[in-house]
Amino acid sequence: MESNLSTSFILVGLFGDTPNATLLYIMTFIIFLMALVGNAFLILLIHSEPRLWTPMYSFISQLSLMYISVTVPKMLVGQVTGDHIMSSTGCGIQMFFYLTLAGAECFLLSAMAYDRYAAICRPLHYPLLMNHRVCRLMVSGCWFLGTLDGLLLTPITMSFSFCKSRKILSFFCEIPALLRLSCSDVSLYKMLIYLCCILMLLVPTLVISSSYTLILLLIRRTSSAKGRRKALATCSSHMTVVLLFFGATVYTYMLPGSYHTVQQDMMVSAVYTILTPLLNPLIYSLRNKDITLTLRSLVQSRWCHRRVVRGNLRGSAWE
Repeated sequence: MESNLSTSFILVGLFGDTPNATLLYIMTFIIFLMALVGNAFLILLIHSEPRLWTPMYSFISQLSLMYISVTVPKMLVGQVTGDHIMSSTGCGIQMFFYLTLAGAECFLLSAMAYDRYAAICRPLHYPLLMNHRVCRLMVSGCWFLGTLDGLLLTPITMSFSFCKSRKILSFFCEIPALLRLSCSDVSLYKMLIYLCCILMLLVPTLVISSSYTLILLLIRRTSSAKGRRKALATCSSHMTVVLLFFGATVYTYMLPGSYHTVQQDMMVSAVYTILTPLLNPLIYSLRNKDITLTLRSLVQSRWCHRRVVRGNLRGSAWE
């Protein structure tokens, strides 16, 4: 048992031993359920409605495969059972899936920006630039690069010796939190992570900024107020998610450690691993005309179906 503990880690959780920890964990559980239900419903809606079988909604459905399901369940189970121990293998598996999902999201967000550019700035060439084959290749490429990120960083991180405290000052196995426990020289590895982050963020940032710069220039030249509003509404939802995700990632992985504390790191990690997956379905459904119309028609069809069933039941009762 002792040897097991010596190779395992202890997660302190998101709220630690704060006075209102139980209430905060209950709220986190509710947010977790809302995020799961909201994203699952969004995926089902996109795949069940033919009018949503377009590249943009294909990317949105991929974004709904969120990493809240990788990071939060272990924390909530540990709070209920009191078992906060995470094995070294379990820690590595969690880190791999988290890095894969986060890395894929970086490139999916840039693919969405390119899709918006093609739809708004090159509408006549859009069927050629973003057909189903191109969309599948882009989605596959995003997941390949995300998986590559997980396969590269996870084994290196877990290969270090951890001779300091085994208590991870986070609610999941995150690279910065683990490196604080290592007694190895990790300065070169930190430089590697920094370079990886530059590549992982620089390419998507260039694609996103270039796409939206061209879109904004086109909007400025558009004389129709309706056209400007439609273009801005199409892009604003995506930009909200981009700012939340990229801002939190840059803060955690690229700013020097002297600029933030452990508590701040945990709060920022909570933003992009818990709150962003919750906001995704709200942002993309409330600000999206196609999805709201689909929802409205779905509700109306259900209501009409119930009225027909009730009418048939009443008719059979009179007979």
